[in-house]
Amino acid sequence: MNSPKFEETLVLIPARMASTRLPGKPLADIGGAPMIVQVARRAAESGAGRVVVAVDHQDTFDAVAAAGFEVVMTKVEHQSGSDRIHEALLKCDPDRKAQVIINVQGDLPTIDPATILAALNPLADPATDIATLTTEITDPEEKANPNVVKVVGSPIGPGRLRALYFTRATAPYGNGPLYHHIGLYAYRRKALETFVSLPPSTLEVRESLEQLRALEAGLRIDAEIVDTVPLGVDTPADLEKARRLLSAAPR
Repeated sequence: MNSPKFEETLVLIPARMASTRLPGKPLADIGGAPMIVQVARRAAESGAGRVVVAVDHQDTFDAVAAAGFEVVMTKVEHQSGSDRIHEALLKCDPDRKAQVIINVQGDLPTIDPATILAALNPLADPATDIATLTTEITDPEEKANPNVVKVVGSPIGPGRLRALYFTRATAPYGNGPLYHHIGLYAYRRKALETFVSLPPSTLEVRESLEQLRALEAGLRIDAEIVDTVPLGVDTPADLEKARRLLSAAPR
């Protein structure tokens, strides 16, 4: 499927230096480059749009700039990636040319560029405010794992769900597939601006899932079904796995 093209799409990559499980995570070396640079490379390879990295530390800023990518400094205080990319959006697109903003987490150095591009597909429907990704759960242990966020949704076409809820519980009940949510989002600009203007919602706080704020506010989220979950690097073991994957991948 060819992803829809918009007048201008921004791919924003938030990078937060503070990490309790992997200190200095954005600058961790993977294949001879900082992790955040590897993520920027995958984003550029996707061809989805202009790539900008949003950082909160001078060392990260310098590393990204040295690799030739556009980078903006943002506040340390942001509690979420969506708040950080909104500040970056205001700085790097003051003329409001971008219609769509893709938020790619800064700890996905091995993500398939085609996966990034797939996030645009649901926005071909003008009724969709926010697009995201999901994949069917095949590991039985993931179904009951609260760290694996599930999308509860209604099928609205081949390979796509309309998200009705996100949960850490095992849901929905009964026979049928369960879907693992992948936290990569494509926002219409107005939807992102609406989202960051809202206070945390009741279900967001209860489930500790900020995307519920959008659903509670009446924003429509559609999820494109993809084949696999990209590796998120959160621990030293994840870092070693990412190094092995990138060393084995043809580039």
